[in-house]
Amino acid sequence: MSGALAPRILIVETDRARTRLDQFLVAETALEYSRSQVARLIKAGRVTLNGSPARPSSLVRGGDRVEISSPLAPAVPVAPACAPDIEVLFADAEIIVVNKPAGMAVHHSVGHSHSTLVDALLARFPELAAMVEPDALMRPGVVHRLDKDTSGLMVIARTPFARTALSRQFKERSVEKIYLAIVRGTIARDELKIMRAIGRHPTERKRMSVHSRAPREALSHVRVLYRLTSLPIRTTVVIVRPETGRTHQIRVHLSSIGHPCLGDPLYGGATGKDEPFFSSRQALHALALRLDHPRTGERLEYIAPLPDDLIAFFEKAKLGEAAVRKLAIAD
Repeated sequence: MSGALAPRILIVETDRARTRLDQFLVAETALEYSRSQVARLIKAGRVTLNGSPARPSSLVRGGDRVEISSPLAPAVPVAPACAPDIEVLFADAEIIVVNKPAGMAVHHSVGHSHSTLVDALLARFPELAAMVEPDALMRPGVVHRLDKDTSGLMVIARTPFARTALSRQFKERSVEKIYLAIVRGTIARDELKIMRAIGRHPTERKRMSVHSRAPREALSHVRVLYRLTSLPIRTTVVIVRPETGRTHQIRVHLSSIGHPCLGDPLYGGATGKDEPFFSSRQALHALALRLDHPRTGERLEYIAPLPDDLIAFFEKAKLGEAAVRKLAIAD
């Protein structure tokens, strides 16, 4: 698939004269593009000023013609033969809410070139191809991510307006994310707050760490649901509400207090011999999501069905799925 939508043309009003181009575009396109997206549009050469390439610092004058070209979509099939199916929990003109399975990468990257969430979305909603990012990366409508082996809820923007509105909500931390996790060992306290900055691991580039040389603020709230002692290994079922959204945040935070997610090979939760339910992925599920609808402002809540491996674990532990879900989402 290739091609682009018709360019958008803006004529500078006299009262906006002597304004930087990037500032002018941020103000004029606030409902469609974020500040960072405007910067990427200019850097990608998708913005011209009176027909000539422009720089962010270029000053506009009254009557100037600013033209924004939609990015060309990458020359890849919209619905590749390997596109997997995806469980859609809600869809309207602005957003799509999906239940991502474990083992599915969100979008194409090095090492993950097939069977991504983006493939699945494009197969079912081909019009999303028009939502390609200004830098032409094929991640249409993606405003947040889950790790490849984490299951659960994701919200996808279906329009530029929704993308900007949702991105703002995530940035302002008004989106509530509730995760269900099974961790190794017994957590003594019923509730705890983990406030440990996270950044890239000093020596292992695939890992994040609370001992990074360049950490960023990170905060997670943890509440114990069950302490299980009847299984071959002691485990604790918890819910986690992250206030920030750092890479691998929940996995790193739980590991930092000595209770990594069961089955997590990267952060110490997998032993390879005593975890029959989570031998290939971490026991972490994005259970619930609360957000404001980008168009109406209505507060929405979605709850993801539990995946088979979590259900099997709870059955083995003699815990009912309904009881766990009720406890997990209770305020």
